[in-house]
Amino acid sequence: MPIVAPSLLSANYLQLQQDCDMLNASMADWYHLDVMDGRFVPNISFGPMLIEFFRKATGKVCDVHLMIEEPERYAEAFKKAGADILTVHYEACTHLHRNIQQIKSLGMQAGVALNPHTPVELLKDVLGDIDMVLIMSVNPGFGGQSFIPNTLKKITDLRRMINERSLDVKIEIDGGVTLENAGAIIAAGADVLVAGNTVFKSANPTDTIAKLKAI
Repeated sequence: MPIVAPSLLSANYLQLQQDCDMLNASMADWYHLDVMDGRFVPNISFGPMLIEFFRKATGKVCDVHLMIEEPERYAEAFKKAGADILTVHYEACTHLHRNIQQIKSLGMQAGVALNPHTPVELLKDVLGDIDMVLIMSVNPGFGGQSFIPNTLKKITDLRRMINERSLDVKIEIDGGVTLENAGAIIAAGADVLVAGNTVFKSANPTDTIAKLKAI
């Protein structure tokens, strides 16, 4: 079964405790936490303070996705806040290998995210050093966008790269994931489904999570 990681970016911020309680009681595996700085992406979300709240609210994996410039300046703060997985963007890291080493040295799993225009082949020299690749299936910065179809080929290509080297690297897909396309995403080789509006805007979020798990 896929790992289901609902994105709290789509939660109701007037009732975060209720949404956390719902996720904790559901079949969701991870909390996906999107951090945006208004510089790397044209939006601002939240930082370590809110992640510390989520950490106290759940025993599930806190999967933190940094859509920010100079992520090395904040890695320690996110570790302290409770991140289990810290993902940085290939496009934001001048010294990506150094960023990965820093994340691992702090005791977190390291992920690298790719924007829609970035080829998966660019990760070949660091693929053996990371735990996860996050493929953006929309342009980062805003929720509610439609899935970019070319993402399926990127997943297939990346899965082949991972399998050829017998690596233990998860593939996470973030953006436009729905009940209708999740099957094709998993069939292409993905392991982790990030779902924001699909979960939180549904009539029954718990049931929607269960349906994603069953794909």
